[in-house]
Amino acid sequence: VIYDEIEGLGAPQPAILPLQLSSASPRDYELLVDTLERQFGRLDGILHNAGILGERTELENYPVDVWDDVMAVNLRAPFVMTQELMPLLKKSEHASVVFASSGVGRETRERWGAYSVSKIAIEAVSQLFAKENTSPNIRFNCINPGATRTAMRAKAYLDEDPKTLPTPEHIMPAYLYLMGDDSLHMNGQSIDAQD
Repeated sequence: VIYDEIEGLGAPQPAILPLQLSSASPRDYELLVDTLERQFGRLDGILHNAGILGERTELENYPVDVWDDVMAVNLRAPFVMTQELMPLLKKSEHASVVFASSGVGRETRERWGAYSVSKIAIEAVSQLFAKENTSPNIRFNCINPGATRTAMRAKAYLDEDPKTLPTPEHIMPAYLYLMGDDSLHMNGQSIDAQD
């Protein structure tokens, strides 16, 4: 959907570059940066929307291997990718970096384990990038999609009827707002997509 939106606006055709976030190496990120620089010369934005749920269990019983996977995808990958792509973001007139958060990224809830910890941490990562960044053309914000009809939501809430929830397409305007020039005044903020 966002690919089509970008093309519909007449912007350059987006690049799709597969990257295994749970195990990406420094070399993988170097190749990503090299490819983007060669094809585009700059980077106007990053949407860190990939995430995994992990297990809904008490921390006392949380599997360490699952913890590591959740942290690799939900926290380490957005941090490292943003860090590596900063030189390309600095070349943009107005760059936006958006991190996906969650309601459990603002307030802990029982049995949300690594997912909650990763989302609390990603809120902090976004705020730190915003406060420490010296390039006025780059902004960093978080977005909480809220209850949305996704496979992850269905896995987390087995008794919930997914048809009662908005689709990802329904909340896309909030994402486009943060990625676009209408939000140039926002930096270090965390918004709810459904407010």
